[in-house]
Amino acid sequence: MPTAPCTVRHARREDVPTILSLIKELAEYEKELSSVEATEASLAQTIAFVPDGSDFSTPGGADATTPTRPARCLLLFNETGAPAGMALYFYNYSTWRARHGIYLEDLFVRPSERKKGYGKRLLSELAKETVTSGGGRLEWVVLKWNEPSIRFYGSIGAKSMDDWVGMRVDGDALPRLAGLE
Repeated sequence: MPTAPCTVRHARREDVPTILSLIKELAEYEKELSSVEATEASLAQTIAFVPDGSDFSTPGGADATTPTRPARCLLLFNETGAPAGMALYFYNYSTWRARHGIYLEDLFVRPSERKKGYGKRLLSELAKETVTSGGGRLEWVVLKWNEPSIRFYGSIGAKSMDDWVGMRVDGDALPRLAGLE
């Protein structure tokens, strides 16, 4: 299926309300809306943006990623210019390959905008960024119950990493592990 007409670009500071709205819609879809702690202020402080009128591909055309501003966000706008989806991501590193990659934290296309090729377009843009920057892989996780997404990812060539188990330390366990409690 060809992609419906759309525009994809990196997020600008003025896009923060849109990003937060999409994050909340994704959390609602995953039945986790009460878990969203992000605010417009916290997103503005943690996403590396592209200034209005700048080009991401030119030197100095985007905020540098840093430990406190590690994320980037691609936004997709439909043919009318309305926000239809996002891909929020950050860079990771493969020790075996000695190369960076992209970790897709969240991919979301509004339900009313699905089946138009927008999810594939966002992933294609991330793959292009990975390849053109010399990266070695694009990866993400998907909830086990999300069968439609698992089928979609398989259809574009993504492989399930069944030998790996996702692990996380957060909440009260994080400061405890850090020896700060």
